[in-house]
Amino acid sequence: MTESTEPDMTDVTGADDATEMPDWEKRFRAPRVSLPEWAEDAPDRSLFVSNATGTYELYAWDRATGGRRQVTDRPNGTTDGTLSPDGEWIWWFSDTDGDEFGVWMKQPFGGGDDVPAVPGLAASYPAGLAIGRDGTVVIGRSTDEEGSTIHVARAGQEPAEIYRHRESAGVGDLSHDGTLIAVEHTEHGDAMHSALRVVRADSSVVAELDDTKGGQEELGLAVLGFAPVDGDTRLLVGHQRRGRWEPMLWDVGTGEETDLALGLPGDVSAEWYPDGTGLLIVHSYEARSEMFRYDIATRALVRVDTPAGSVTDATARPDGTVEYLWSSAAHPPVVRSTAGGVVLDAPGMAAPGSVPVEDVWVEGPGGRIHALVQKPAAGEGPYPTVFEIHGGPTWHDSDAFAAGPAAWVDHGFAVVRVNYRGSTGYGREWTDALKHRVGLIELEDIAAVREWAVASGLADPARLVLAGGSWGGYLTLLGLGTQPDDWSLGLAAVPVADYVTAYHDEMEALKAMDRTLLGGTPEEVPERFEASSPLTYVDAVKAPVYISAGVNDPRCPIRQVENYVDRLAARGAVHEVYRYDAGHGSLVVDERIKQVRLELDFALRQLRQAGTRAEGR
Repeated sequence: MTESTEPDMTDVTGADDATEMPDWEKRFRAPRVSLPEWAEDAPDRSLFVSNATGTYELYAWDRATGGRRQVTDRPNGTTDGTLSPDGEWIWWFSDTDGDEFGVWMKQPFGGGDDVPAVPGLAASYPAGLAIGRDGTVVIGRSTDEEGSTIHVARAGQEPAEIYRHRESAGVGDLSHDGTLIAVEHTEHGDAMHSALRVVRADSSVVAELDDTKGGQEELGLAVLGFAPVDGDTRLLVGHQRRGRWEPMLWDVGTGEETDLALGLPGDVSAEWYPDGTGLLIVHSYEARSEMFRYDIATRALVRVDTPAGSVTDATARPDGTVEYLWSSAAHPPVVRSTAGGVVLDAPGMAAPGSVPVEDVWVEGPGGRIHALVQKPAAGEGPYPTVFEIHGGPTWHDSDAFAAGPAAWVDHGFAVVRVNYRGSTGYGREWTDALKHRVGLIELEDIAAVREWAVASGLADPARLVLAGGSWGGYLTLLGLGTQPDDWSLGLAAVPVADYVTAYHDEMEALKAMDRTLLGGTPEEVPERFEASSPLTYVDAVKAPVYISAGVNDPRCPIRQVENYVDRLAARGAVHEVYRYDAGHGSLVVDERIKQVRLELDFALRQLRQAGTRAEGR
């Protein structure tokens, strides 16, 4: 009989310098860069995000001179920013310690003082931003008191409100000539499926498109962008009419809809080439992606060569080349160009690679479930195994580089990531399937993959870790309570722990999403909130629990986490809690490393103690 692999108990505490630093820590510390955004009328001026200083901040890059400079410098980091079309101004969103509630600021591209971008608007949650060539700005806002509002601001004038509704809505785009504004809204009450409205700056309606038919059909629409040509009233729109996300052209002036019918099996996103003659297509299918150029006149679809893996962002440049951010599970992310070579690289330590993923398909109660598996390079199974559950829930794990799973692999764990029902990338029905039995549906799929992992010899059933952040943290706590005999321990980051309290404390946009998922408020459907709340099952939890939470988190607020922790403490359950001064996660590299180190330490310590207890019996 083959002995099961022991987890690596070394390299958890870290090292004082890079020569002794373990690979898992290097992956977090290695400088990263995002795909550079470029100003539409000044393409040599770019903006990107990097962690080069140890905190994720915005950076300006003048491609003509090669000069780069740091734009923002805040204790908890900054990632939300954009350029004005002329490249003269950098806009960035200023919140407080990650609470996502704040105002837009702006700074000259060449450097200078930050000033309030729209002085007449009070703080809010952001809900889209579009900047026109004449200086007109369209700002989407959300507050608990007002719901969703959209304002138009012009130089020397007070911002004018052009839209208001209690349900979620936001700015989609502003036409090239600044005369038309595309709005995504959910006035029909289904926060998962938006309708579209195009208005003028005086709020008069130009066109409407609603595939939900007033909330009767679960079909969403998304704004992908107006044509980049003056006077062109075509809007690129994402739709779900064939059961997956695909693009189409909607001429808001004439009402004509052009179905592109690309014939690709997965979800498709698109953006315009700068001359308006073609579309850059990114096709995501079964956890990987590929790119194409679609010629509008000829309807030709031509592949843009990329390595196997995932393209997480892409843009077409004025010269026709495409820049894209690519990675795979084994290879760290890099910004590449179809012209050849690396576009932008952060200086300093390179991130070590990791092991590739293997695809697994498991029959589940709702259909075939796709899971991605990584195994340690050394040793044989059964391995101690981490089920790393993604957030969202409308998201999916892909063959892309992730430092967190790689850290577990370095310590001798297998890692399994499950694209449960609710995940994107497998069709609309798969994404929408979790409604009403929220959390329980996803855990059925996770349980089916867990059963496969044990039966196949991959996973040691005595050393199974359920882990995740955000929605993944929620599923972790819910799984520990509803499947108490299946898991050895749980690691929940920024989780929903008490669904009713979370609903009352969270930001307004998430309230709308929860009403959609569960069919109403806690007062209207109390039995559904009770069935889907980890707090309902907290007394059934047997496994040790580690929880980390941001004290300023507007998405999974701290009070509901404390309610859950109090219940664990009241019955003496084994648990540890780490609270940190940020929002829904941290943009500070040292803080992120600290959190991973604490999770590794907790898991290794608890599994070692469990093994000692088992030997004693």
